Amino acid sequence: MNHDHRKPRFGRPAGKAPGNRGTRDRRGTWRDREERGDSPVILYGWHTVTAALANPQRQIRKLLLTENAARRLTEENIATKIAPEIVRPQTIDQLLGPDAVHQGLFAEADPLPSPDIDTLPQTGIVLVLDQITDPHNVGAIMRSAAAFAVKAIVTTARHSPEATGVLAKSASGALELVPMVTVQNLARALAALNERGFMTVGLDSEGGENLAKVELTQPLALVLGAEGKGLRQLTRETCSVMTRLDMPGDIKSLNVSNAAALSLYICASRLGLMP
Repeated sequence: MNHDHRKPRFGRPAGKAPGNRGTRDRRGTWRDREERGDSPVILYGWHTVTAALANPQRQIRKLLLTENAARRLTEENIATKIAPEIVRPQTIDQLLGPDAVHQGLFAEADPLPSPDIDTLPQTGIVLVLDQITDPHNVGAIMRSAAAFAVKAIVTTARHSPEATGVLAKSASGALELVPMVTVQNLARALAALNERGFMTVGLDSEGGENLAKVELTQPLALVLGAEGKGLRQLTRETCSVMTRLDMPGDIKSLNVSNAAALSLYICASRLGLMP
């Protein structure tokens, strides 16, 4: 039996769990976007920063490199967009903290633009995140989304992680590949997707159908719930169908990022999107 009540459940029901509380620091913040202003995005790590350098839409404000990182960029013919500042590793450690694995690269950049939900392509898969606040989880979800060619990730303006720091590092470059659509009201956004012909599929422990057995159609919006408390009631009511993941083993629950990866594989396979 799984006794970890802190993690979301996407299999059959196994009890309720408490929601998230508190706020995070600037490296992994989930402050409301209204409070964020024009703060620069913090990017660090090899894959994260080099993906940003390769993205023509990403405007770099500041770039710090160690000598080793600068040498590697030159050897791999990666342009830096702006003149970097060569620093000692300890300088970046002081900015990020000793636990951040920065690999000698640190950048401050402008946020990427948020597309309008009405501009999303009416094909393939879109992910919708209902107040998932942990930047590690959202970053891992973004990485899976990039792997499965997800068209966009829809998230709320409030109670969601900032696309910076820990999230960007966990995404390992996927932040530059998968557009993030920010909406004020998730239920209205789902209703708009329904009107545009999307099949909106909620994933929750109390879902009435096994995701692997539901007849799926494109375009598809897969809706994932917050840590612990799952999908909110209005979100459930707005989805076309509520589903769950049935597991064959003794542990019936998955972390939300693992559930996202498994669900994307199921959906992509069922929709004929796999190579």
